[in-house]
Amino acid sequence: VQLQASGGGLVQAGGSLRLSCVASGSILRVNAMGWYRQAPGKQRELVAVRTTGTMITDDGTDYADSVKGRFTISRDNAKNTVYLQMNSLKPEDTAVYFCHAQISDSPWDSRAYWGQGTLVTVSS
Repeated sequence: VQLQASGGGLVQAGGSLRLSCVASGSILRVNAMGWYRQAPGKQRELVAVRTTGTMITDDGTDYADSVKGRFTISRDNAKNTVYLQMNSLKPEDTAVYFCHAQISDSPWDSRAYWGQGTLVTVSS
C-alpha cells in the first residue's frame, strides 16, 4: 500500500490550501484516513481523521482543537482519497503535513501507513 500526498505550498495568512492523499495497492478496506503535521522542533500531531463506519456505527470525524472551524476533512471512498481543506490559515499552521491511513488488506488485520510529507508554509 502506498499513500501519495499533494497540495502543499506557500500561502499568506488568511489564505486557503487543499491537501489530497490517494491510497493505492492491495486494499480490502480503508478503516481510517487522516492528516498529521509536524512543525520544526515539535512532535507530530493529529490534525484531522475520518474513520469508516461499520454495520453498526457511522463514519467518524475528529479534529485537533487548533483547527476546528477552519479545516475540513473529507473522503472519496470510491477513490481511496482523503482531502483536507484548510481555510483561514495561520502562521502557526506551518508544518510538514503527513497523510496517514489504517488499511486492511485482509479480513484479519489492519495496518498503519504513512505518506510522504507535504510542506505547508503560511507567511504572516
